[in-house]
Amino acid sequence: MRLEGLHHITMITGDAQATVAFQADLLGLRLVKKTVNFDAPDAYHLYFGDEQGSPGSILTWFEFAGARPGTAGAGMVHTLQLGVAAEAALGFWTARLAAAGVATERTADGLAFRDHDGLRFELVVDPDGPDLRAKHPEVPAEHAIRGMRGARAYASRPFGADRALLVDTLGFTPTDTPGAYLVEGGGQRFRWAYDASPGHGAPGAGTVHHIAWHARDEDHVAWQQRAGAAGMQVTPVIDRDYFDAIYFRQPQGILFEIATTSPGFAVDEDPAHLGEGLRLPKQHEHLRPQLEQLLTPVADPRTARQEA
Repeated sequence: MRLEGLHHITMITGDAQATVAFQADLLGLRLVKKTVNFDAPDAYHLYFGDEQGSPGSILTWFEFAGARPGTAGAGMVHTLQLGVAAEAALGFWTARLAAAGVATERTADGLAFRDHDGLRFELVVDPDGPDLRAKHPEVPAEHAIRGMRGARAYASRPFGADRALLVDTLGFTPTDTPGAYLVEGGGQRFRWAYDASPGHGAPGAGTVHHIAWHARDEDHVAWQQRAGAAGMQVTPVIDRDYFDAIYFRQPQGILFEIATTSPGFAVDEDPAHLGEGLRLPKQHEHLRPQLEQLLTPVADPRTARQEA
């Protein structure tokens, strides 16, 4: 039994429309699902990814309208790494981001920038990783973002504090770099790494809420049992409509999720029209009239281009 790599990463934003503009227009990802937070149905939950909404491509945001900016600190993810196919793509993205007024910085691994909420991203060259692209008329296919490749977090304790959980329980592979691991499976190769903490952080817009690992459907309950046996306080299996999920907070303080493949994002929408309508969790469907009045409509750039 092994994890299939990354499933998704979920963040917080203070402005859903600005997030759609940045992710689905500027970065060229597809808005694959427009729904609401299960626990706070008056808040959007937006999913972005490749054309099919494949695990490993998915970035999601909870919108808490007007949320104050947060700061990444101890026990929090601070950087998301996105894959591109070749060095030439970094030049394309430097120019495209600059034209949109987004500052960039070349790093040892690639090209770093921040979104409108201050969340840090890094484009890394990875020609051999999975090709999880979305289509965008202004982004040539050879330069398109090809899915998630890694995430970096601040360690609230020494880098090895959760080594037993990561390696022995979850099957991460340690690398020669202290605090760095690989999660390999299902055609994915995802890098999980720690950096020394700058101090305490504060949740808010521009911070990561949780990271979700991808498990085969048939292994999900076994992962729940395995994490529990390792001393984690694991939730029951929760139906999230598009996947089943379990959650636990690991020793560094980061909220881990393990999510299944099925049923996927096309379970309630035609694959050609993902993200176009407001989809509600089954337990909140009775609130649709109120929520449609309460939630500020979000315009999808893809739909706007098709209608133009």
